[in-house]
Amino acid sequence: MVKKAVIFRVNYYIGLGAARCLGRNNIWVVAAIENNSKVKYGLHTKYIDERIDIINVKENPQKAFEQLVQYAKRQDAKPLLIPTTDPYVEFVDRFLDELREYYLLPPIKKGLYTKLMDKDLLSVLANQNNVQIPKVIEPNSQDNITETLDKVEREIGFPCLIKPVNSHKFVAVFKEKMFIANNRDDIINGLSKANEKKMEVFIQQLIKGFDDQMYTFDCYIDKNGEMTHWATFQKQRQFPINFGASTYIKQRYVPELVEIGSRFLLDIDYRGFAEIEFKKNARDGRFYLIEVNVRTTNFHILLEKLGINTPLIMFKDLNNEKIGTEFIREDTEIHFWSCYEDISAIRGYLRKKQLTLPNVIKSLLYKKVEAIWAFDDPLPGIYFVLEKIKKFIYKRFSR
Repeated sequence: MVKKAVIFRVNYYIGLGAARCLGRNNIWVVAAIENNSKVKYGLHTKYIDERIDIINVKENPQKAFEQLVQYAKRQDAKPLLIPTTDPYVEFVDRFLDELREYYLLPPIKKGLYTKLMDKDLLSVLANQNNVQIPKVIEPNSQDNITETLDKVEREIGFPCLIKPVNSHKFVAVFKEKMFIANNRDDIINGLSKANEKKMEVFIQQLIKGFDDQMYTFDCYIDKNGEMTHWATFQKQRQFPINFGASTYIKQRYVPELVEIGSRFLLDIDYRGFAEIEFKKNARDGRFYLIEVNVRTTNFHILLEKLGINTPLIMFKDLNNEKIGTEFIREDTEIHFWSCYEDISAIRGYLRKKQLTLPNVIKSLLYKKVEAIWAFDDPLPGIYFVLEKIKKFIYKRFSR
């Protein structure tokens, strides 16, 4: 009997990393592929054993669910199902009870994934569990905009952030994670753009501090509710700069994050892998919860290097195998590097004079693992470069 793991979006480096984490341990990897995807490089990994085609989960979630069920019914054992981006997590949460009949999934209460991704509901959960979060103001209607503006100036000040309740839908429309408001006019314009696209947003306090004051707590809570693995990390750079995803991040032990993060997740009865992002306030030195990622992280290749192979841990846990424990209580200085995106980030930091070239060069001297390139699995890296060259040529000569 072959035990399998079905992974969404292996074509992109997050899913690719999950496939490598499992494939290197002789787990049968099934890539669930959306036919309309333009990104293909990850599909050239040698660690894919099988492929299944599914329709886009955002366009037709019911059909995607039916396709997954049809595949699972043909298997001798329930496969593990791994969502790798927020839309897939929303899809899994929508059909969670039904999918559990056919797939291995953490024993988490239906709706909790969505609550943690929804910024309004996350704020409620954080407040209920005494976790420090940035101050939030809910905008009034356009008729009462003056009242909102006065409240912003009085309670949180400028600059501040206009953030979406649903991040990935906002990014899909505006190609950025949030709007930055430096004055009252910026708030009026930001709210107007969001209302025009029917995007639900809120205004949030900006926690002072450079990007290296962003930290993460990454952990695994087993099916019985025991926290078995954790590590903490400190961002060095991200893209888009100041408000983006990690492009260069290092492992750094921060005991305070372990205490805050583990208490929060255990109190809400969470199961499986989670990543909590914090920012350390430059003014008071306190850690503020920014967001919770309930999907696989973009740097689980770094976690694998540290002995916390989260896809494999989940696979074993849900298949009733022993998973042991691993807690990183030291600074290893090992970095995760998303080279291509980090180059864009570096250009942005240099352009805005937030970093100097000597500092950037010095930072790259540390031991690191790369997001896409791997010596034991080179084809995805080669095809990634070829895709970028093809894209450049198309833009260059199609004008």
